[in-house]
Amino acid sequence: MMSNVSTTVAGLKLRNPTMLASGFLDETGGTLLRVFRAGAGAVVTKSIGPEPRAGNPNPTIVELDVGMLNAMGLPNPGMKDFGPEAKIALDGGAVVVGSVYGKDPEEYATVAKALQGYGVHGIELNLSCPHAKGLGTEIAEDPEAVREFTAAVKSKVTLPVMPKLSPNVSDIASFAQAAEDGGADAIVAINTLKAMAIAPELRTAVLANRVGGLSGPALRPVGVRCVYEIYEAVDVPIVGVGGIETGRDALEYVMAGARAVQIGTALATRGLAVFEEVTAGIAAFLEERGVKSLASIVGAAHG
Repeated sequence: MMSNVSTTVAGLKLRNPTMLASGFLDETGGTLLRVFRAGAGAVVTKSIGPEPRAGNPNPTIVELDVGMLNAMGLPNPGMKDFGPEAKIALDGGAVVVGSVYGKDPEEYATVAKALQGYGVHGIELNLSCPHAKGLGTEIAEDPEAVREFTAAVKSKVTLPVMPKLSPNVSDIASFAQAAEDGGADAIVAINTLKAMAIAPELRTAVLANRVGGLSGPALRPVGVRCVYEIYEAVDVPIVGVGGIETGRDALEYVMAGARAVQIGTALATRGLAVFEEVTAGIAAFLEERGVKSLASIVGAAHG
């Protein structure tokens, strides 16, 4: 018996439950297509804003023994120049979700509408970037803002809209409920955890921005907990993100309540093969236990 590892998230049909997380190998249509052809079920673009943005000065990345710190500052070509890149990925057959950001609800909606015009299959709202001043962090810490931004984008596009939530809050379930109230078709959880590293020899923070976002294995237990809490609070599907490197890691998220998972930092340690490896690990687990479909174990840890 072959187990079925395909999944559906807010109407998006995915051949397997792995997605490329925003911020990794997503600068060009060519790299997005390469990741999709390497085995990802879908790819999420880098976060696109209304205008081009250079990002933060270097250093912007710190490798840690437990993961990675980054303070890229949302570098991107802007919505007008991203059109040709989106076309390359879409023409190649990739399932593409466009990540958007802005300074207010109108900017989010404008960028989302532009990406819909390019033909992307869904919209992810970056409501939670912890290292770009005025672009995400403040929204992520106010449930009413999450509802308002989600509703603004929903009013302008017909695609599935998926707000990406921050772990830097005391009760993430209430933010998921606010997103659902705003019309969210799915919830993506979580973005990076606010963190920093200091070089004792230099007596200074390693990142030029001082504070960055923690990703990688250290984030996984936080992400799993957040997905578990969100699953009990909302009825919309969940995409789990944070520290996924193996099929077993992904299954933690699935049993907490996620229908799909995103992979980012593991690309640095495992390479492009990680998508096929994670999918194969999930399939082997299901087949060994006679489980016919991934869908049947979503939320299984809730009893």
